[in-house]
Amino acid sequence: MTTLHRRGVRGYVTFNTLVFDHELAEAARALAAIAEAGADAIIVQDLGIARLARRIAPGLELHGSTQMSVSSADGVRLAQEFGVNRVTPGARAIAQRGAGPVRAAVDCELEIFVHGALCVSYSGQCFSSEAWGGRSANRGLCAQSCRLPYDMLVDGHVAPLGDARYLLSPGDLYALRQIPEIVEIA
Repeated sequence: MTTLHRRGVRGYVTFNTLVFDHELAEAARALAAIAEAGADAIIVQDLGIARLARRIAPGLELHGSTQMSVSSADGVRLAQEFGVNRVTPGARAIAQRGAGPVRAAVDCELEIFVHGALCVSYSGQCFSSEAWGGRSANRGLCAQSCRLPYDMLVDGHVAPLGDARYLLSPGDLYALRQIPEIVEIA
């Protein structure tokens, strides 16, 4: 953080996971260390972590992750009640279409994804990675099972799919052309 700040760059730390009761003491220590290191903000998914961070480091900015699954003005306001200063609306594919009404209804920074991998689930709320590969996407270990090629069996025989073998992949979000419109929303 010192190196970033010397260069005039802000540093954010992702604390983007759900935390279980038995992990709270360690989470509190980690939050204190993040604040002590001089982070400018943390990015959180768990509202409980937002509340804990606000108690431990009241001056630390809190950003609500896309995995917080906020998709409405009411969701933004709820996140703000927990001390969140910036929200990244969930469902990246609809974020740019639905951000206008949300922007008009709230006084909170909004961050919108314009490029990158889409999740076949809802903003990272996926359990297939855990079920198929023992890796929790909700804890930062997505195996991207949805991006693998699959075969389709019809009556016990493999059906030819060609390029359609990527049955579960939603592709990538490409909203670069919409950036001027998105900037106007802000």
